[in-house]
Amino acid sequence: MARRSLLRPPGFDELGLRRAMADRMLPFLVAAMAFLAALALAGWVGAATLAQHWQHGAGASLTVQVPQPGDPAIGRTGPDARSRLDRVIETLTATPGIAGAHALSRPELGALLRPWLGGGDAALLERLPAVIAVRLAEPPPTPAAFAALDTALRRSAPGTVLESQGLWIGRLLALARSLQACAGAALLVVAAVAAAVVAVATRAGLAARREAIEIVHGLGATDGFIATRFAGRATLLASAGGIAGALAALPVLLALARLAAPFTAGSAAAPASAGPSVAGIETFSGSLPVALWLLLPGLPLAAAAIGFVTAQVTVRRWLRRLP
Repeated sequence: MARRSLLRPPGFDELGLRRAMADRMLPFLVAAMAFLAALALAGWVGAATLAQHWQHGAGASLTVQVPQPGDPAIGRTGPDARSRLDRVIETLTATPGIAGAHALSRPELGALLRPWLGGGDAALLERLPAVIAVRLAEPPPTPAAFAALDTALRRSAPGTVLESQGLWIGRLLALARSLQACAGAALLVVAAVAAAVVAVATRAGLAARREAIEIVHGLGATDGFIATRFAGRATLLASAGGIAGALAALPVLLALARLAAPFTAGSAAAPASAGPSVAGIETFSGSLPVALWLLLPGLPLAAAAIGFVTAQVTVRRWLRRLP
């Protein structure tokens, strides 16, 4: 039989693949895999967004405590002597890598301590050390610069404490990277399972239509012709499952985003200089990150690609074993 005579007219299923590869089990299993893949993608994007927030938020700031802020600084005497607080702020602003330093007022400090001290005591607040919020520039000071800054602050105002979140931010970033690695591994496992499901369904279809395939193959149909028919059917079913799984995951992801919103509360009120992470966190709090909206439509495409490639490979390997 000539090759062109084997070409089917529209709607003709010469190999009976609609019966051999049913449109129920395979799409359901692929939909389950797409659902899990959407959750893994959400975990990866969420970990990346929070890591960026930590790095550009708490990681881009430090705190300085100055006891007896109103006392004269070391080496300063006379009526024009600068206070310890002024001297520390002067040292901070003169240090490269520091964008700004703001000394918290007593009302601001009282508002921060209100959850622990209630209404607050004015006499207690007066005895507390002054607190300076320092904003780091890009790039931030090096560890050697931090050590030099700490020495300079202690020299000009003994007892000054320089607190940096660098250690904890490093640990949080390592945790975020490990979560991203776990999400990536989960995606690989899901893709492998989806490929195995398509391969099993394709082999079942080959076994069910073995006689018809042998007849068509003996009449001159090429391996590519038969493999393309199976791949087209697998691609259609896998893409349908991918669409169903992505749509099923969408309300779950929106619910998870609402649950995660309290953990990012206050990001919208952050200053504009806090960096691009603020906008990303606002998006994450409001609904879903933009990156996740862009990745979700890729799930049906990925499912279709897995279905096509797996069916092609499975059918061609099976045909090579024919006598």
